Amino acid sequence: MKRLAPLWRLLRLFYDAYWRFADDDGWAIASHVALTFLTSMFPFLIFITALAGLFGTQKLADEATRILLQTWPEQVARPLAMQIKHVLTQSHTGLLTLGMALAIYFSSSGIEALRVGLDRAYEARDKRPWWLARLLSIGFVFVGAVALLALGFLIVLAPLFWSSIVHFVPAMHALDQRAAYARFAIAAAVIVTALIIVHKYLPAGRRSLIDIAPGVALTLALWIAAAYVFGLYLAQFARNYVSVYAGLASVMIVLVFLYMLAVIFIYGAELNAAILHERQGKRTQP
Repeated sequence: MKRLAPLWRLLRLFYDAYWRFADDDGWAIASHVALTFLTSMFPFLIFITALAGLFGTQKLADEATRILLQTWPEQVARPLAMQIKHVLTQSHTGLLTLGMALAIYFSSSGIEALRVGLDRAYEARDKRPWWLARLLSIGFVFVGAVALLALGFLIVLAPLFWSSIVHFVPAMHALDQRAAYARFAIAAAVIVTALIIVHKYLPAGRRSLIDIAPGVALTLALWIAAAYVFGLYLAQFARNYVSVYAGLASVMIVLVFLYMLAVIFIYGAELNAAILHERQGKRTQP
């Protein structure tokens, strides 16, 4: 029995996290997060495009988009990428005035949805006024846009540096096939960094890295598994969405995928909260 004690403790934590998720209206909050993210995604990309235009290159915005969609299932990313391409190929120079301000504001709505979900999960009472919370979300938008453009800049320059290295060390040419794996590694690093920053700084209160590590690890693992399983499902049954939703099939596929990601994200936060409650001698009751 002593050998099974850690397993029972782990199962109890997952059980408590589920009831916390249900009591905090996790399903409804996840739906809000998914829909808000879908509607804020294009304003965010428009903002990135306008910001990249300040540097006189479109490649930065293209690479930033690829980083965002790198780990998504092909059946989800492909139709969305087609629509994003139409957005990114438009001229957005006029956004440097009022239009850009609106794009930034609407982009921050996705961050606000995450903040609401995390505040509920961590039982955090946010005493900040609404305008300060919105400014914080806008700050996250700026940081995210600049970080993605910086990564895009490095990826654009990477082939130039790599070709120089191969020129002087021809034996390195054999590693070209691993370039795709490097892109996935970069995308995974972006996701992990974003999860840590969001859990640590977005909700009210402060939590250490140890406090948020279990939920971040679980979220990343379940996101990878969900993307893989959902991709397999779409490969076989994508026609079901077409028969039910017709021209809206691609939108519904993206929305369902975002909903799954949101459920996992909020559950990860609830797991962190359940662990914190256990340390305090408390337990969630069904």
